[in-house]
Amino acid sequence: MSGSLVIAGLGPGRDDLVTPEVTQALDQATDIVGYIPYVARIAPRDGLNLHPSDNRVEMERARHALEMAAAGGRVVIVSSGDPGVFAMAAAVFEALEDGPEQWRALEISVLPGITAMLAASARAGAPLGHDFCAINLSDNLKPREVIERRLRLAAEADFAMAFYNPRSRARPEGFARVLDLLRGICGGGRPILFARAVSTPDEALHIVPLRDARPEMADMRTVVILGSSRTRIIEGATRSWLYTPRSA
Repeated sequence: MSGSLVIAGLGPGRDDLVTPEVTQALDQATDIVGYIPYVARIAPRDGLNLHPSDNRVEMERARHALEMAAAGGRVVIVSSGDPGVFAMAAAVFEALEDGPEQWRALEISVLPGITAMLAASARAGAPLGHDFCAINLSDNLKPREVIERRLRLAAEADFAMAFYNPRSRARPEGFARVLDLLRGICGGGRPILFARAVSTPDEALHIVPLRDARPEMADMRTVVILGSSRTRIIEGATRSWLYTPRSA
């Protein structure tokens, strides 16, 4: 087959955080596929077709991209952050596994990007400096019971935790339950970081004790990082740093 499919990460938001490898793939593409605000980051040009779609049609998006690549297109699916972290890479491979045999002859590559949790961690200091886990708090694709079980186990294991998709207009209550659950296991003194729209003009970082965390501090543009029992705050002359020591 002459077509190809690239699954690319656009990073956390700022253009200069997109890797050169991804930039080259975008320059060579005939078709860009992705969620509406991510496709909007791609500058139009002659010979490039843009295919924006809604956030809840990941499998349709993946199949459409595979079909265009099978027809000879140089297709790039874009995700924010890294495409392999709660993003389109897994959806593409799920569609590939269930799709026609001919799709498996395609040239498919995944190009990494800077994830939101890593960008947020770097901005705050190093809260993910020791063992950590990442949990997607959306219950669109998994039951709430699974989310809460994983939260309990991660808290009991004393991981620092990065939370994606903490709160949306369709899920206003879930994050309040998450905070209550975590306070019951971890207590109220552990630092929690709310990092919104890191690397964009709308960037905002807030660090508070878990006891003072409120659901409305987060939205879908926010990554939340809860420290482990070892995570500390260093007060500087003009700012604070949040970090987790590398020792156990």
